[in-house]
Amino acid sequence: MSGGMTTESIRWAIGRVKQKIDLSAGELNELDGALGDGDLGVTMARAAGHLVNDAPRLPEDVGMALLVCAQTFSRVSAATYGTLLATGLMAAAKATKGRNCVPWQEVSSLLGAALKAMSDRGKGQLGDKTVLDALEAARKATEGLDEPLAIANAADQAVASALEQFRDLQFRQGRARIFGSKGIGRDDPGMIAFKRLVESLTLDAAPQGGG
Repeated sequence: MSGGMTTESIRWAIGRVKQKIDLSAGELNELDGALGDGDLGVTMARAAGHLVNDAPRLPEDVGMALLVCAQTFSRVSAATYGTLLATGLMAAAKATKGRNCVPWQEVSSLLGAALKAMSDRGKGQLGDKTVLDALEAARKATEGLDEPLAIANAADQAVASALEQFRDLQFRQGRARIFGSKGIGRDDPGMIAFKRLVESLTLDAAPQGGG
């Protein structure tokens, strides 16, 4: 079993994400269309496609590889969600720069760094019923874990619980908040998109390489 995150495991994850997002694009567009522009699935699928194209050329430095992924999101997505994901990836890139293998135990702290950067960039707060709440749930659930599939499974379960927790609350951030009480009972599209990303990593294979 891999001792840590490497560029090889990032390439593996990119392939999984591409498969899942291609299957989920229609769902994400529909969810987003009820509250916004309806292009979330298109945006995510486009970014995933470019990431797959970039994957063979990713540098072995994990931080630099993550930076390339962040730049890809910035380049192909003008949407707020893509910008936020790019911001989170940049924070993770900064924390891992100069290393070819990052211990799996650091995943929780990397999620925390991404969360802070995304919150600062988007002026969002925990409790607003956004992707930040999903990230925080994943961060808490992965603390102390050091095996990639266990990390993915714990994050997946935690994000599912967060969706249930926030479903019956109003939106407090972004365009969705104008719906007021009509937002009760609806899931945040960004949280669902993050759930699909995490789900893609819970399949039977585990990342290889490193350590």
